[in-house]
Amino acid sequence: MADVQLCPLADNDREQFILDNQEAFNYGALEEFGLRDDHFEEDEEIISRSTIEHAIDSGEAYRIMLDGKAVGGAVVKVDGTHGDLDLLFVSPHIHSKGVGYAAWCEIEKLYPQVTVWETVTPYFEKRNIHFYVNRCGFHIVEFYNSHHPDSNDPDMTDQIDEQFPDGMFRFEKRK
Repeated sequence: MADVQLCPLADNDREQFILDNQEAFNYGALEEFGLRDDHFEEDEEIISRSTIEHAIDSGEAYRIMLDGKAVGGAVVKVDGTHGDLDLLFVSPHIHSKGVGYAAWCEIEKLYPQVTVWETVTPYFEKRNIHFYVNRCGFHIVEFYNSHHPDSNDPDMTDQIDEQFPDGMFRFEKRK
């Protein structure tokens, strides 16, 4: 397993964190759809600046560090024994080297009180689905789509309708 550290996001690294996140998310969509992608949230970005900023501002943001270099990031929200993994990304340049899994393990160590973790990913992100289910031990528990919106999150319903009309998976990991 890669030797990664999680460092709280520094204010002076916020802009680069956003750009790195967008690069990682765009990579997955372009890998799946090529240049014909129509899932952009804004100006050729799969995930908008405002979505990332909202996650950062309402959660705990971390830089994933490998050998002293920022190679990804994560944003989590924890409320007692419940945790939401809002964002987890690794630079496409170091995919398949165990960095994402090592970062996830570090997140679990940081929040040992969490017994239920949740996250979502678009239906087309096969790499993410594999990662969450086969590497991290999550289970797919729901499939949000136009026929089954997230009744607890109207913003997610709008996002699914507009950006991901074919749906998003919700995952849970229970410890």
